Amino acid sequence: MPALVTLTLLGALALSGCATGSSTSTGATATPGTAAAAAPTESASPEACSGVRVVVDFGTLAAPKITDCVATATTIAASDVMKTAAVSTEGTVQYGDQVVCRVNGRPAADETVTVTGQASFVESCQSMAPAYAYWALWIQPTPGAAWEYAQEGLGSLQVTPGQSLGLVFTTGTETPTPGS
Repeated sequence: MPALVTLTLLGALALSGCATGSSTSTGATATPGTAAAAAPTESASPEACSGVRVVVDFGTLAAPKITDCVATATTIAASDVMKTAAVSTEGTVQYGDQVVCRVNGRPAADETVTVTGQASFVESCQSMAPAYAYWALWIQPTPGAAWEYAQEGLGSLQVTPGQSLGLVFTTGTETPTPGS
């Protein structure tokens, strides 16, 4: 059973993808030395985004969904896409930026995460989150394609124009895809 939980969490941590919607991010700062990264554009629909679409769904953490389009003409690190879209992420002590622990400070270090039928907890970002409450990283290879768990974490995942990258705070036994 622990191996299944670990595999599930590792898959979820590599998650990326996007959803249709208007941008709700608050601005962007390009990372110095990032190839072709630019400020987010206004449209985040898959058809209108010629760069990389970003979707962040906070789920039960009750924060506004973020959808954006990051202009890029070349392959770019997923972590740089998030930074450019003004989405801050924090990894774990054990796994670094390969496992997403917090997005824009959520769940906060003093926030109790409650999932029906499970033990409540406060996320410490030391290691893997519980299998019933974690940030899942998704990728959508092309507009209209099915969302897939990312096979790498934000720290090593590379994305190309036309792809979508998503983070979803997942609770319970089902893992919703970005925008679902």
